[in-house]
Amino acid sequence: METQNRQGLLLAIFAALIILGFALDRLGYMSGVRVALQTVFQPAESAVTGAAQRAEKLSEQQQTVAQLIEENNTLKTEANRLLIENIQLKELERENERLRQLLNYTRNNPGINFEAASVVGQVIGSDPNNFLYTIFIDVGANDGVAKDMPVVTHRGLVGRVTQVGPNSSQVLLIIDPASSVNALVQNSRVQGIINGELGGTLVMERIPQGKTVSPGDLVLTSGLGGNFPDKLVIGQITEVFQRDLDLFQTARVRSTVDFGDLSTVLVITSFKPNPFKQELQPAEGQN
Repeated sequence: METQNRQGLLLAIFAALIILGFALDRLGYMSGVRVALQTVFQPAESAVTGAAQRAEKLSEQQQTVAQLIEENNTLKTEANRLLIENIQLKELERENERLRQLLNYTRNNPGINFEAASVVGQVIGSDPNNFLYTIFIDVGANDGVAKDMPVVTHRGLVGRVTQVGPNSSQVLLIIDPASSVNALVQNSRVQGIINGELGGTLVMERIPQGKTVSPGDLVLTSGLGGNFPDKLVIGQITEVFQRDLDLFQTARVRSTVDFGDLSTVLVITSFKPNPFKQELQPAEGQN
């Protein structure tokens, strides 16, 4: 009972203070009190406001950092995609350029039939008996390819077919030591034999003494022997070796073909090798 009376008294006092304050405010007596209260609570209010602003700014900064990270990751992904596309476009451009050059080569040689082939494998190594410089192409007997057919690019002679399967073939490159091509120098018409060397280079041998050959001269197939057609580009002379005691001169030849960058080649299917030595065998009954 006493507690209830106390609570009622406090409520009455609180209500009276509110009414009194309202009345004093209406009469203009509360302005000083208001100023005093603002002076007392302003530092605390400023501190609370500053903390709230800092918290809001920190939150905005965190959101900005998260957005920047996300945007950076997006940009990296896009940059990688564009890089891959750029590489692919460059490869397509290079491949298209090769095909255009091969097409122009075939158009400039209308009397020759070609079969285009992609290089699907390459062997550049050695075994106990011989160095190997060969490539594998994706055409074979089903495409009209036969053994000993020449293989070229628009830049020049690559080699000859040595093994044929139904849908693939092996090509011996002219830089292989087992390769030999009858050749002539374009300007002087001097003849010789192009052989491959162990280092994957070319040398022209059996050049007669007294004949003039010079660095820069272009070397072509001569067509002699019947193993290759004539006028196929082989390479360019870079160095000539001549000694008075030797019967022949020799010359270093740089191939016009980049054998490390073979991707598409042409097989000359219209050329049928004709080794004349076999035709010159004695007839039956003759010595």
